[in-house]
Amino acid sequence: MYKLSVIVPCYFNEGNIPVTVPGLIANEANFPAEVTFEYVFVDDGSGDGTVAALHRMRAQYPDRIRVVELVANVGSYNAIVAGMAAATGDCLAIITADMQDPPELMVQMYDYWRKGFKLVIGNRQDREETGLGQVLANTFHWLMKHLALKNIPDGGFDFVFFDRQVCDDVVRMQERNSNLFYLMIWLGYDYVNIPYTRRKREIGKSRWTLQKKVKLLIDSLLSFSYFPIRAISVLGMGLGLVAMLYGIYIIALKVFGSAEPEGWTALMVVVLFVAAFQMIALGVIGEYVWRGLDAARHRPMYVVKQANESVSQTPAVVPEPLP
Repeated sequence: MYKLSVIVPCYFNEGNIPVTVPGLIANEANFPAEVTFEYVFVDDGSGDGTVAALHRMRAQYPDRIRVVELVANVGSYNAIVAGMAAATGDCLAIITADMQDPPELMVQMYDYWRKGFKLVIGNRQDREETGLGQVLANTFHWLMKHLALKNIPDGGFDFVFFDRQVCDDVVRMQERNSNLFYLMIWLGYDYVNIPYTRRKREIGKSRWTLQKKVKLLIDSLLSFSYFPIRAISVLGMGLGLVAMLYGIYIIALKVFGSAEPEGWTALMVVVLFVAAFQMIALGVIGEYVWRGLDAARHRPMYVVKQANESVSQTPAVVPEPLP
């Protein structure tokens, strides 16, 4: 018998829960009889009725559903780590609460896991973003593939199936301000990439704002690439070389008695350019320093307000024999 733990991060998903839970339960029929199921729903500090909806579903399926409530919103990746720490399955899957990712794909993922693959990725082939969002998404994946992790699949993915060993590795690292899914690939396990078409969101609206996307881009690039620091060094040396050559040019003019070029405007442009570069360089270095400080403080990635066990996992109380 194998247990599959399905982790579902929730944030303002009150309307999705009554649809998502029956969909996941119905998907169990596609699996062989050897598989048992555990659903770990993690509420990431939602401000609506998500928690109440989760507990109503738990009352209907007490043997399968666990609810982990976090004290405050800590971001979807940290919430997922909280779910991974609470899960008890031999294999695990992560799926969104809005049912845009097809749960029936987990059967194919499970088959690959039984063949020995410790990581199976569901790679979406289309994007729901348009305009600036699509440009940012394409830029993000291009940068990550060419500057950080060359073995990541093209396009986005946040639907994964993985082994208990991968789960334990990620939970043990407790890495902050990073990209959880790229971290799984960084571990180095062989993985299978399964393309699929993502469904349209039918209930509620996405909370994945532009600000969060930009933060994810910065976190991912700084976590898996030294390119920003190396680029500062190269650009700094380039500016130094240009300054040296220009200095030699000015000295040569003075030695040979030529008129020195008048260039107050040009001088100010150069000074402002160099000052801007210095501020950008300090900002990039500051991002690395802040991440190091954040990790060194060893603050928890999340704080659990309440975690409910499924009924089947609650140890039975054996009454003591009467004297």
